[in-house]
Amino acid sequence: MYVPFLTRRRGGGRSGGSSSSGGKGSSSSSGKGTSSSSSSGKSSGSSSSSTGKTINSGGASRSSSTTSFGGGKVSTISSGIFSGRSIGGGNRGQVYGTRTYGSGYPGVAGRGVAGRGFPFYFWPLAFGGGLGYTSHAAYMHSDEYGRPDNSSRPGGAMSTATFQSNFSSPVTTLRLTADNDTITTLIPILAANCSARLTLASALTTAQPMNYSAVETLVQPESVVQYYRASSVALTLDGYNNSAVFADENTTAANTDTLLPGYVDAVLLGCLNTTIAQNVPLVDGALAFGAAAGGWAWLLVLATAIRLSGLF
Repeated sequence: MYVPFLTRRRGGGRSGGSSSSGGKGSSSSSGKGTSSSSSSGKSSGSSSSSTGKTINSGGASRSSSTTSFGGGKVSTISSGIFSGRSIGGGNRGQVYGTRTYGSGYPGVAGRGVAGRGFPFYFWPLAFGGGLGYTSHAAYMHSDEYGRPDNSSRPGGAMSTATFQSNFSSPVTTLRLTADNDTITTLIPILAANCSARLTLASALTTAQPMNYSAVETLVQPESVVQYYRASSVALTLDGYNNSAVFADENTTAANTDTLLPGYVDAVLLGCLNTTIAQNVPLVDGALAFGAAAGGWAWLLVLATAIRLSGLF
């Protein structure tokens, strides 16, 4: 039986889409849920009110929200550097990836993100320079989606937030990495839901810019314990070195992820994992129109409803 985060997983996140079925998010390719392991003294469920921001993706402004289910029709980007790629369609039941860069893409298998579409509108993470890495790992340090400090990234330049356990020794230090809007949106939700396991400093954590350098020691692909939302969000563990991620790009061969250290606070890890998946901002499928088109559509619906009601 596979226990999320605690049992060695076969397959190493080989499929980018296999973990997205049925809304039963998981850190494994088995698709089994993880929400039952998230107890922290507080509920790790969805936030009580919608929190989100407007992002620019695919040439249009789109509203993202912590309560959005996502989904909607898949369309094609008509212009710009990603012209011809697909965009949209991903829903909250598909946000879980695995520990492999390129996981979490609904219906897409294989490592890496080169040439892929944007099922959740957000761009996959960029890990900065790859000096010193072998050719096997170079694809995880590509600049196809710009540098981590690229402000044109949907949601803004990449940022990180640090969460430390007050229940483990050595201290369990987990870092959330994503675009700045996603980080600033999730911080208060994570701090509230998982506060029983967090140090005071972690409960008051703020977003920090992701440094761009040839060697970024704190956030690297091999330290990721979970990807979300088509590899646009990652949760990393300080000191974790997962050698399984260094397989060749586009391969789907089964690899075995390195076990997590025994001292890891599994309760905090489970709480953060579930809370992120349930609250990570998504673009509502109903809002996948351009701002003007969507506005006129709703005005037409409202006018029709008023006319049918006999008010004028």
